[in-house]
Amino acid sequence: MNNHTVDMETVIEYIENHLDGKLNLEQVAEAVHYSRYHLHRKFTGTVGMTVHDYVQRRQLTEAAKLLVFSDKPIMEIAFMCGYESQQSFSGAFKSMYKVPPAKYRDSGTFYPLQLRFTLHETSIKHTFAKSDIRMAQKSDLSDWMDLMRLVIDGYPVMNEMDYLNEITKCIEEQRALVLKAENLLIGAMAFSYLEGSIEFLGVHPQYRNQGIQKVFLDALLEDYLQGKEISMTTYREGDKADTGHRDILKRMGFAEQELLTEFGYPTQRFVLPLKKTEDTAK
Repeated sequence: MNNHTVDMETVIEYIENHLDGKLNLEQVAEAVHYSRYHLHRKFTGTVGMTVHDYVQRRQLTEAAKLLVFSDKPIMEIAFMCGYESQQSFSGAFKSMYKVPPAKYRDSGTFYPLQLRFTLHETSIKHTFAKSDIRMAQKSDLSDWMDLMRLVIDGYPVMNEMDYLNEITKCIEEQRALVLKAENLLIGAMAFSYLEGSIEFLGVHPQYRNQGIQKVFLDALLEDYLQGKEISMTTYREGDKADTGHRDILKRMGFAEQELLTEFGYPTQRFVLPLKKTEDTAK
């Protein structure tokens, strides 16, 4: 295991053991003996989000779990998850889960915003190409579900059993693609031939900045959905739950379209115009 992984594992372990208190970059940096700058740079580069965002998402996930599976008062849950007042907790919770804590509790359905981040022991140094992508097989299901849990922020209001059934169907219908290296699932995509839409696109955060999303898009345009307008839904502008999905779509040439609500969650449809799909496929 390399030092980079050991360092970040120590940081993540410290955060996980202190989710019941107020955590900030300075406190974490002091605890693990890093400078704030060094910790910010390494953590963001490895996990794909800042320490602040990771802590907030983890604390709110634990709060959501307590709301559904315990009878503790909301104020007590707020304090247990690092918030100094019920008001500040309620504001943060609603900004991520889109409903107040009491309404979320009444729904009786828990879904995580952020599970504990799991690092790959070694970072694979490789320039990925379309030829690295293949059709998913049922033997990939376990790895696919692990990846989905790691990038849960890209699939709000996820019911795991429903999702597993849907991905199994995608694999059976040969509309699920994977990219693996050294037996490690780095990225996965499910799509619809009929709708010309990307149903799911997940890339392990450690490899998010290696252009893998574009590699999947190239494969889709050149081999599976030639001549089709491609669409995908993601967060609306300003949604604090977005860890960069909108920016990635825009960088790939997608344009904003209509606002939607999916599974009760506010989203927006993005489309890659036909002209750009033709240019990409050349």
